[in-house]
Amino acid sequence: MANPKAFLSIERKEAGYRPLHERIADFGEVEQTLNNDDRTIQASRCMECGIPFCHWACPLGNKPPEWQDAVYKGKWKEAYRLLEETNDFPEFTGRICPALCEKACILNISFGAVTIRENEAAIAERAFEEGYIHPWKPKKRTGKRVAVIGSGPAGLAAANQLNRKGHSVTVFEKDEKIGGLLRFGIPDFKLNKSVIDRRLAVLKEEGITFVTSAEIGKNVSTGDILGKFDAVCVAIGAGTPRDLSVEGRELKGIYFALDFLRQQNRIVAGKTIPAKETISAKGKHVLVIGGGDTGSDCVGTSVRQGALSVTQIEIMPKPPVGFNPATPWPYYPVILKTTSSHQEGCERRWNLDTRRFIGEKGLVKAVEVAEVVWSSASEGERPTFVHTDHRELLQADLVLLAMGFVHPVLEGFVQDAGFELDGRRNIKCDATGRTSVDKVFAAGDASYGAGLVVRAIASGRNVAEEIDRFLAQ
Repeated sequence: MANPKAFLSIERKEAGYRPLHERIADFGEVEQTLNNDDRTIQASRCMECGIPFCHWACPLGNKPPEWQDAVYKGKWKEAYRLLEETNDFPEFTGRICPALCEKACILNISFGAVTIRENEAAIAERAFEEGYIHPWKPKKRTGKRVAVIGSGPAGLAAANQLNRKGHSVTVFEKDEKIGGLLRFGIPDFKLNKSVIDRRLAVLKEEGITFVTSAEIGKNVSTGDILGKFDAVCVAIGAGTPRDLSVEGRELKGIYFALDFLRQQNRIVAGKTIPAKETISAKGKHVLVIGGGDTGSDCVGTSVRQGALSVTQIEIMPKPPVGFNPATPWPYYPVILKTTSSHQEGCERRWNLDTRRFIGEKGLVKAVEVAEVVWSSASEGERPTFVHTDHRELLQADLVLLAMGFVHPVLEGFVQDAGFELDGRRNIKCDATGRTSVDKVFAAGDASYGAGLVVRAIASGRNVAEEIDRFLAQ
């Protein structure tokens, strides 16, 4: 640590977002970057704590103190080497991770956390620019073949690690391009898809085979997958969205959030969508039901499409602002999160339960909501709510359901293979990721439910390690 008192004299400095009036006119990434000098200064703020809680909080076990010090000393290549030891895709997490590491940073108590996430992204970008990242091919192959089903963060991480261990890896993706929710679920204004393509080019040169438009159990035989490969990694995500079974759900103009986001991502990529199939917020009053990140992405996308108004509602209470005694440091704080999309124009409301959709000539026109009051949870129990007498109608020409995902899509491969499911209908597996089906392992959201990209990458890496052990037997 070259400057042990930097955190006392240097304030946290973030790159911030592009000007609002500029960014809402396109789908370019909203986040800006600091120059290398400022980034080096920010890296100097790391105290290299005796107990690095940033490392403790990261599902990947990233080691920020080590690579922060390398950046401060101008050793960018060394910084990337340290970073890639634990993270296959820092260019992804450096853009879209909620930065659990920063929330656990000791400086977050009083001085403002080190800009770990932004520094991580800067290291990855410098590595690509200066050629530190190049294809790494195994010196010899094991002769074992592994199928990875799904090309999201868990699948790509598993494929990368298995390939580097010498196994021949084929990744099957049901969509027309590789990337899973990284490509089709996350808006371009948060993750430009050229960032994915750049990494894929490296993975292909390293020897990984990618097969697109291949849906196992439909146009690709489940039997072929189980019969032709020595091991299988299932990383299909949690693709079944949570629905609302209320009056009027059949009205036109009500869509799942992911259908809306996937379509816009395809449009940005140059695909033409037939007019009758287009989901557009232009000139409409948009209601987003669900207060999480997916809902926020719907807000930003609706604004860019030209919505007349955007309202986001959540059944849960409004989180505390700034500090929540129920989630003290170093835990991830459950506090009010205001994203760049929220800043672009959105009314946010809480404690509202959707009771029915109201339509006209088959089209949704309004949503009736009821106010709820939550009661504190008893020990070991979940909190409950009751409805008040207050009800109101919210104008809505377009409704987007962004209430999360409940489990993997079960139709097709999961049912054909006969996986045992857990109580939440995820693919049941043991601590090694092994499922009830011989030689098949599960990674990421498919095995534990919808979660963070950083956790999915960690899961993919861990399962790859277990598959490698299995193949060595």
